Amino acid sequence: MKTITFSLHTQQPLLATSFQGDPNSDVSYNYIPGSMIRGAIIGRYMKEHNLSELDLNNNVVKRLFFDKKTYYLNAYLLSQKQKRTLPVPLSWFKDKDAELSDDSSHITVYDFSIDEEEKPETPKFVAEYFWTEEGGVTFYKEKRRINIHNRRDRKKGRASQEEGEIFCYDAMDAGQAFQAVILCHEADADFLKNLLQKSADIWLGGSQSAGYGHTKISDVICHDVWNEISIPATKRINNECLKITLLSDLILRDEWGQYAVIPPSTDHQTPAPLIKELEKVVGTLKPQRSFAGSSVVGGFNRKWGLPLPQIAVLKAGSVFVFDNISLTSEQIQQLENLGIGERRVEGFGRVVVNWLEEQHFQAKKPEPPKLSNQPVLKLQASKNLAAEMAERLLHQKMEQALQKQIGYLKIEGKITNNQLSRLQSVARQALSTGDCDLVLSLLKNLPSNASGQFERATIRDISLKQKLDEWLNNPMSWIGDSQKLKVRVADEERSITDKFARENKLAEKYTLRLIMAVAKKATKEKNND
Repeated sequence: MKTITFSLHTQQPLLATSFQGDPNSDVSYNYIPGSMIRGAIIGRYMKEHNLSELDLNNNVVKRLFFDKKTYYLNAYLLSQKQKRTLPVPLSWFKDKDAELSDDSSHITVYDFSIDEEEKPETPKFVAEYFWTEEGGVTFYKEKRRINIHNRRDRKKGRASQEEGEIFCYDAMDAGQAFQAVILCHEADADFLKNLLQKSADIWLGGSQSAGYGHTKISDVICHDVWNEISIPATKRINNECLKITLLSDLILRDEWGQYAVIPPSTDHQTPAPLIKELEKVVGTLKPQRSFAGSSVVGGFNRKWGLPLPQIAVLKAGSVFVFDNISLTSEQIQQLENLGIGERRVEGFGRVVVNWLEEQHFQAKKPEPPKLSNQPVLKLQASKNLAAEMAERLLHQKMEQALQKQIGYLKIEGKITNNQLSRLQSVARQALSTGDCDLVLSLLKNLPSNASGQFERATIRDISLKQKLDEWLNNPMSWIGDSQKLKVRVADEERSITDKFARENKLAEKYTLRLIMAVAKKATKEKNND
């Protein structure tokens, strides 16, 4: 048997209607049902072969979509590390007052299927999360969107008195990723993989004409060996007890053919339907305890244009513990590969054997993603424009820093206008290339009289010559905090210390402008005196 995994990324809200909420609302499941995925792939198959309806007598059609060895599993949330999450077991409890938050805090979780003696004072079921192992147990929860709609008359295109009632959709929000799985015959793997890769766009769920259901397919991968928990069956043979955990809802019938959600118990004279189903593979079982929930599932048949019958099911995450029995790895693989119960083709009846062994552990929510408020540019022309804008903003910040310095810098002491004019002239000559060595050469080769004037003049009690040497040898010295001279436009960043600034000698050029401005300011003040 081959396994195909692929990711589903919701581009619009997705409505996989469950039987929750009031009659005037549709509430989506928190996962994408396998039946919905199978239906969408059937639609793609029919479009590919220009079919108006499926030929159910065709062996290929039966093998691809209705055979009991081809399974379309539910698509569960993908974790931040791109792992398929699974429903939280109903045997997991926490203290009533312990709450999960988004600040990386942990809570202690107790697994009552292993030990009920060590437990919190006020135990409470964890919640309907998904989880995965990422350096510890990490809980995930789907994001949802509630939209209010007004029923409209199809012909008039607006609400009428009879058709104007309000209803709402509680759907899974756009921008989320799920991983779906198909288990199939080896001969069909390439065909199904190619069918999935025909187009990235696929529509799932209800109200597709109202802006729901657009999803993109990615990461289609075919595996030779795969299981849902990534733990080989050979490592789960010898246990103190047999533990069955449901990874999806389970549909069973009782001895009278009615759908039943009866947990196994020693109080029952007639074995529960689950025990009868398991005993077909593992032999006689004696139940110890159960942590079960029930739900109601349905669906919609697009060919009929009618909803499917509502069915009571044992809920995903239910845990059932039995006395220890001798199991082989082949028996475990048979249960986990084929599942149990009805509608297994649509992802129902997935089980795992002897899975979790820790009595208590720490759990947390994933760290919030680090989102940038800057758009990502794809076109080179857009990147060039953003870079130019960032450069202009950097110049603007440098100009502001320069004006601030000029405002409170002043040359004190006796220095002639001729020397100040010579300083400005050489600085202006060096400005075009940013070559500070020209001004340094001037200061080094001054006659003794002129050099004395530069020594005696001061800026903030420091010799003018010493201050000029400091600026010219270290152009960043007057700028201060260079982090403030950093700008970003989209994903293009510019700063006074980056490659762009170094190549264009921005710091040197603005240093030369500072020297010119200070000399000019001193000359003007002398003329006013």
